[in-house]
Amino acid sequence: MKGIIVEDEFLAMEELDYLIRKNSSVEIVGKFEDGIDVLKFLQSSDVDVIFLDINIPSLDGVLLAKSISKFANKPYIVFTTAYKEHAAEAFEIEAFDYILKPYHEPRIAAMLNKLEAAFAAKKEREASEAARSGTPAQAQEPAERPTSSADGAARADSRINLYKDDKIIVVDADDIYYASAQEKTTLVYTRKEEYTMHMSISDFQAGLPQDKFFRCHRSYTVNLSKIREIVPWFNNTYLLRLRDVNAEVPVSRSKVKEFRQLMRI
Repeated sequence: MKGIIVEDEFLAMEELDYLIRKNSSVEIVGKFEDGIDVLKFLQSSDVDVIFLDINIPSLDGVLLAKSISKFANKPYIVFTTAYKEHAAEAFEIEAFDYILKPYHEPRIAAMLNKLEAAFAAKKEREASEAARSGTPAQAQEPAERPTSSADGAARADSRINLYKDDKIIVVDADDIYYASAQEKTTLVYTRKEEYTMHMSISDFQAGLPQDKFFRCHRSYTVNLSKIREIVPWFNNTYLLRLRDVNAEVPVSRSKVKEFRQLMRI
C-alpha cells in the first residue's frame, strides 16, 4: 500500500511519517508541502492513500481533496489538521478519517489498522469480481490516470484539471481546442485561454477522451470536433483551421493516413 504525506510543517510531517512506518506497512512514496505539486505528482503516479493537511500553500486541503475525489481511481483521503471545523466538509467528500493534531500514537495506530483492513477488503473484492468476469484484477482498474489527466488529471466524467496562476481550472474536455508541445511543457488552448501544463504532450494526450482528440503531429493534438477547414498542404499533408479561434494545426506526413480514415476523406 503506497501513500503520500501533504504537510507544510516539517516537524509534523516527519512525526507523521515516523508513526506511519512504526504502526503499519504503508510505504510513503512522497512528501509534499504544496497542493499544486501534489496534483502534478498524481498526473504520473498512483497512490492508495493521501495523508492531507488542510492549511497548505496554493490550494487548501479540502479543495485538493474535492479535486482528487473526482479521479477515476481515487485514493483514500486521511485529513490531518489542528482544526475541528472542517470535519463535516471532509466527510461530505468521503474522507476515510479525520485526525486532529497534536498526534496521539494510539489514535494513529487505530486509523492505520482500519485503513489496511479496508484496503485488503477492497483488493479481495476486486479479485473476486475479476474471477467472476474472467478478467485479471489489474485490468479492472482504469487504464488512464486522471490526469489524470491531465490528467491535466484524467477524470471519470471527462473533465480536465488545468493550471493557471497557481489555481486549478476545471474544464470540460470538449472546451479544449488543441494542445502543442513547448520544450518540456504542453500549452493547452481553449476558446479564450491558454494554459501551461508541466508534462509532455504524450502524457497530456493520455488523459484526454481518445475518441475526441487526435495526435495529429508529434507536437500537436487536436479536438476533432473543433476542425472547421482541412487545407491541403505541402508533401501531401494538411493544415487544420479551427472554429472560433485564429489557429492552424498541422497534420504530419506520418499521421495523414490515420487522419484521412478518421475524417473519411
